[in-house]
Amino acid sequence: MRLRTRRAPILPHPGPASDPTQAEPRAGGGRSGALRAAIFGANDGLLSNLSLIMGVAGAGVSNKTLILAGVAGLLAGASSMSAGEYVSMRVQREVFERLIHLEAHEIGSDPDAERTELTLLYERKGLSPDLAARLAEELMRSPQLALETHAKEELGLDPAGLGSPWAAASSSFVTFAIGAVVPLVPFWIGSGTAAVIASSTLSAASLFAIGAGMSFITGRSPARSGLRMLAIGALAAGITFGVGKFLHATTGL
Repeated sequence: MRLRTRRAPILPHPGPASDPTQAEPRAGGGRSGALRAAIFGANDGLLSNLSLIMGVAGAGVSNKTLILAGVAGLLAGASSMSAGEYVSMRVQREVFERLIHLEAHEIGSDPDAERTELTLLYERKGLSPDLAARLAEELMRSPQLALETHAKEELGLDPAGLGSPWAAASSSFVTFAIGAVVPLVPFWIGSGTAAVIASSTLSAASLFAIGAGMSFITGRSPARSGLRMLAIGALAAGITFGVGKFLHATTGL
């Protein structure tokens, strides 16, 4: 018995670009790395701080303690995300730069072998040997174009688009903080049960909006994506709230 079914491969086809039951992908949505980073950063911040705040609220602590915990969660989460993104992007960029430098060395040291390699690569893609040889010859005339072509065709890298570690880090910090502040706002204004309900309502609306916003990337139904994200957030917040209640009742903390 199969536990997982494989999806059919995506092949060129006429007709609509997506399943008729799903929303059409928005123009440029799937290509926007900035949009993706903003949506997922805000989602992480909202979901993690909502869970933290609901857990602390379930324990019945004072409003000042809850706000302190929420602010600490915001700063800790945003800093952790930012540092993690920076380190990850920095290491990734250094690895990619090393691979590109090695490719540049090979092109400069043995251009004939690299020309032959490029010719064979285009032949494997389906070009005729004559066309592949002429294309490789033209591309190898310019050292810069030759490097860009080898990097893209052999390594799958774009030398001009390796990404900025500082941009990734700052984007992660800001978007996480924006999401994390949402469930905290009602406790700055009020307290008690009213603040818990207001925080839950505001967070639920934000989770649905973030889920619907993901449809700009995935091309899925905004309503379905929003409800899915709302269900995930409600489950996480409900669990932490229940744990906080249980610990307060059993330990008095």
